Amino acid sequence: MILESLTKVWMLSGALNVTVGNLVMYLVGICLIFLGIKLEMEPLLLLPIGLGAILANIPLGGIANPEEIGGVLGIFVKYLIRFEIVPTLIFMGIGAMTDFGPLLADPKTFLLGAAAQVGIFLALFGAILLGFSPKEAASIGIIGGADGPTTIYVTTILAPHLLGATSVAAYSYMALVPIIQPPVIKALTTKKERMIRMKQLRVVPKREKILFPIVVIIVAGMLVPKSIPLIGMLMAGNLFKESGVTERLANVSRESLMNIVTVILGLSVGSTMSAVKFLRTDTLLIMLLGVFAFATATAGGVLLAKLMNLFTKEKINPMIGAAGVSAVPMAARVVHRLGKLEDPYNNLLMHAMGPNIAGVLGSATAAGVLIALIK
Repeated sequence: MILESLTKVWMLSGALNVTVGNLVMYLVGICLIFLGIKLEMEPLLLLPIGLGAILANIPLGGIANPEEIGGVLGIFVKYLIRFEIVPTLIFMGIGAMTDFGPLLADPKTFLLGAAAQVGIFLALFGAILLGFSPKEAASIGIIGGADGPTTIYVTTILAPHLLGATSVAAYSYMALVPIIQPPVIKALTTKKERMIRMKQLRVVPKREKILFPIVVIIVAGMLVPKSIPLIGMLMAGNLFKESGVTERLANVSRESLMNIVTVILGLSVGSTMSAVKFLRTDTLLIMLLGVFAFATATAGGVLLAKLMNLFTKEKINPMIGAAGVSAVPMAARVVHRLGKLEDPYNNLLMHAMGPNIAGVLGSATAAGVLIALIK
């Protein structure tokens, strides 16, 4: 009897059932955790994603099985991720942390944020050419928006089987913005252009900041209704912040709630990275297309800024166009740092924050358009 029990325990052990794929995914998970801890690359998400990937590949563990609604992480994915709850709540937290002042102070930077979204559509067409379906291609293309929650939102709706690959690509490349963007920016600009100084931004009155989220909700709702789950929650969080009378709601949105949903998001995304789903040729193609999307998004913003300079009296430093990707505030900091390298007295941070914040709205709008056209 004891021998039979021991044999049964052994037969059901993880050691006996582990596969080479599981072992590879342990390494992938450890690499993500290493990047998060040692190099501080998006640690709040890469660390739980890496841990989730390890948990999902423990044989017979049962912690992650969204198809059969099994395991706590499987339940998270099934009900909190695929029902769009967590990505939209994260947008509310982002809204409560965002100051739209730089964007309102220089409205033309809306255009730069829009131009950077070209990377989404170029990557989408590239994915279709490589054999992905339109829904899969849209989920891959949205990586170019440099916005993790938006990528997760679109992928869960259009191609949930790609959630692990697109999410890892989005967050990894967001962390690599300081490496990906500078070569593209320098290739497209001259030293003289990089040294352009811009006028100090005007101070935006509180009334404008309060009206802005209300107007955006109405306009976005009329033009692209499918973008409202993201843009609406973003603006709700921002109105909590700017109203001045709901500080408790703003604090909860950007602190407690944001921390909770970030933990759930990271572990849940990691739990979709089973060896069977992740270790495929498609994953490598997605990673490559992700780099292409980021690079072309950066180029789109820079090139539009150069074009605008042909028709405007007050010149724009074209580098701020690169901040049109919605990796806030990392892309703006990259532009600011590059500006300082050329001219130590040139401060571009607040100018770059305009297109950077516009990029958040642009990627959410692009997501709504893609869902409306392809779903």
